[in-house]
Formats: sequence, C-alpha cells, structure tokens
Amino acid sequence: MTAALEVRNLTKRFRGVVALDGVSFEVRSHEVVGLIGENGAGKSTLLKVLSGIYQPDEGEIYRNGERVAFRSSQESARAGIGMVHQEQSLITNVTVGENILLGAEGDAVRFGFYNWPRLNANAQRQLDKIASRIPPTAIVESLSFAERQMVELAKALYVEEGAKAEPVIVLDEPTSVLEGAELETLFDQIDRLRKIASVIFVSHRLDEVLRVSDRVYVLKDGRSVGEMRAEEADVETLHRLMVGRESSAQFYREDEQLPVEGKEVVLSVDGLSRRGAFDDVSFEVREGEVLGIAGVLGSGREELSRVLFGAEPFTAGSVRLHGKPVRFGSPVDAVTAGLGYIPAERRIEGIADGMSVEENIFLVDPDTVSWGPFRRVAAARDSAREWIERLRVRTPDERANIGNLSGGNQQKVVLAKWLNSPKLRLLILDHPTRGLDVGAKEDVYAFVREQCARGMAVVLLADSLEETIALSHTILVMRDGRVEDRFDARPGSKPLPVDLVEKMV
Repeated sequence: MTAALEVRNLTKRFRGVVALDGVSFEVRSHEVVGLIGENGAGKSTLLKVLSGIYQPDEGEIYRNGERVAFRSSQESARAGIGMVHQEQSLITNVTVGENILLGAEGDAVRFGFYNWPRLNANAQRQLDKIASRIPPTAIVESLSFAERQMVELAKALYVEEGAKAEPVIVLDEPTSVLEGAELETLFDQIDRLRKIASVIFVSHRLDEVLRVSDRVYVLKDGRSVGEMRAEEADVETLHRLMVGRESSAQFYREDEQLPVEGKEVVLSVDGLSRRGAFDDVSFEVREGEVLGIAGVLGSGREELSRVLFGAEPFTAGSVRLHGKPVRFGSPVDAVTAGLGYIPAERRIEGIADGMSVEENIFLVDPDTVSWGPFRRVAAARDSAREWIERLRVRTPDERANIGNLSGGNQQKVVLAKWLNSPKLRLLILDHPTRGLDVGAKEDVYAFVREQCARGMAVVLLADSLEETIALSHTILVMRDGRVEDRFDARPGSKPLPVDLVEKMV
C-alpha cells in the first residue's frame, strides 16, 4: 500500500552540525504514527522540513507515492500537510474564523474585505470536523488554552480543502499543557482525525504516545534508531532507545529529599488575594523546601505564581520574605530581592530570542562575568560552557542563537539563567519540564534536589500530579481560586494522585 507520506534518507546540516542524518520513515493512510526522541534528537528539524521551513540537503519526500519538494510552508499546506505547533501560533485579538482561514481566505475575501458569512461558514466547516462547539465569531483571547488547541487543530485541518488527498496532520507536543478532561478530549479528537486523515503525534509523554499511536519511530542524535508497533513496545523500551540507558529507578530522586523542619521560613504568604483570580491563600516555604501547588486550569495557581513574582499585583493579604513584608511593583523588584521565575511560556517570557545562549545565561545577573560596565569575555565564555555541559544543553556552541535550539534545550538555558545568580533564594517553577524528554527531566530533577540541598526554596507548578507528589515536601491543592486542601509529601507519607484529584475537581 502506498504511504500517505514517506521520507527517505533525509539529511540536514547546520554550521557543521548534522541535525538529520539519513532519516527514513513513513505514515500510512488513516494511521497515527508516534515520533519521539530527546531534545535535540532532530524532531523539530524534521517537522520543519515537512512544513517547508527548511529544505533538506539530501534525501527525498514522497506524498502518496509522488516525489515532492516543499520550498515554503504554503507549498506544504497545499500538499495537505497541516501543523499544530507546540508553541501556539494563533493571533489572539481576532476571531476564531479569521485564525482558521488566515492566509487562505479564498472566496471569503472580495476586493480586500471579508465576506463574514462566508468566512464563518468556511471556518465552521473545519470546527465541525472535530465536533467543536467553539463559535467561529469568538475572539481567541477569550478562550482557554485547551480551546485554543482545538482551534489550532481546526486550522490545520483546513489544508484538506485545497489538497488532492487526505491530509496528514502533525501534532507537535499537543498535550504539554493539558490535564484531566482536556487530555481525554484531545484523545477523542485524535480518534476522529484518524478517520479523515493520517497523523504524526510528537510527544515526550511516552505513555500517551503508546496510547494513541499505531507505530512509533525513535530519533536519537539525528538518526532513526527504532521503529515498532505500539502494541509491541513499552515505556522502558522506548526510554532506552531514546537516551541509550535504562530509566533510573529513582527518576525523581526521592531518596535525596531532605527534611526541612526547623529551617528558616523564606516566604510567608497570608490571606493573599487577587480579585477575579484567587482568594485568601496562605502558606510558608522554608529553606530547602519544595512547595507543590496542584490544580486544573482556572484554579488560580498560575495567577498566584505571577503575583508572587511581581508580574501582577495582589488586592489583599500580605507577603513576607525572610520575615520582612514586601510588595513587588514589578519582576525587577522580585529579582533584586532574590526571587526567580521560570515561566510556562518560555519562548515568550523565558528567553530573549535573537540573542546567543551565552547572553541569555547572563541576563539575570551580568555582574557575575563583568567588571563594572565591561564584560569579561573569557570568563563569560568559560562560565557559559560550564552551564552548557552541566545541563547537557545541545547547541553548536555558546554563541548560537537561542531561538534555533529545541524547546527543551531553551528551557535548560532558562534554568541556567536563574541558577547562575548568587542572589537567588527562592525559585518559582511554572511547568519547568514542559516539552522536555525523559533524560532532560532527570537532569532538572537532579538540579532541583541539588539546589534544595543548598537551601533554595522552591514553589512548583508541575507538569503532572506524579511530578508534583514526587518532588514536593508539601502540596497545596487549589480549586476555583482557593486552597482546597494541604498534603504532607515527605518520603514514606506521600499522597496518591487520586487523593489530589478528589480535591481538584
């Protein structure tokens, strides 16, 4: 049977670095193919080749048996390849319909003006394909993140309109910010998709890859190192192929979690409120402690983390840092006081795209490699290389543009940026392992434990309940803007995920 999409011996090089080295794989009609690999394994480069952003140096691409070459994203879309990117690409201040048809309005535009009934009807047809109830007239910024993900999916499906064959839809980390019922909704959508399209499912959550995929391809160091039917694979096998070693039995380093009783209170929050977001939140975080905050989207925990960092004001309550009352007017005040913040949206808020890896590492505290206004060039280079090695950042060198790194490697640089500051006393981690492969997650967990052993206090909004439970000393569960319950999470007395879920929903 002719494959819906096939690549043969694809190779792509950048400045002497081989990003793809003879990669071959195929996607059959109405099949879901999982694509996995560590950060920097070549997944992003492969997807950019399929979407026409990059052109391969060697190799061939076939669409329904016909050789094709994509010189732009428009050519890829015309061939029926739709992309749902990890970092959402919607324009938030316009309608759902405008986003779905953006750049391909066709008969919905006449003499430079929208034919609104036609545009909305065309957009509604895409939304109907995934049984979405989101109206095409809704403004995107009014939607939840999960709803925006559905709009991205409908937008990707629009490639079917102009293509001669059933579409191939690429889902790049679609579950990275979804939890609970939202995950189940996405899995239902994938089941719908396979009836009208072929799907490439890219994710670091190996259990989810096995759940939705028919077959799985594994990339490592730019090469395809494995291909197997999902029913014949397991998480441990995929992990070993990805990273070249068995998964650690102490994945979360629970045996390194040290007691914090009697330690100094770093952050004390009493009755903290922000109108419309959360109300009457109180807690303490001690030196060396990880305070996990669990909750679904809309629980108020994300807004709470931003208030703690001075990115948003609070309307009632008090915050004390080392016993002294503080009220940060901006994140600059928080940084000066010794707080750090790793945001969930690293590409928007975490990195300075267009600057080098080295420059990003020293953004928070340039004084560590400076004499007054002058940069100590050799010291900066050596320190940057040390962080790159310690966190195993995959980059050609410290001078590379951080925007060209994979999402997981960007996250490692963001972590280095904060850990490089000697003033840091409390670190707020908002989904710090989002988009990271299992090996990179282990590295982050090790650094969290290391920093706690040095007395760092941590407020954690984790990517999963298992991560929250394993890393935390204490867990707050938030629901509808209030603290619903508290759990002791010391080794030997950790709650189960079901214990938290009961309080979250």
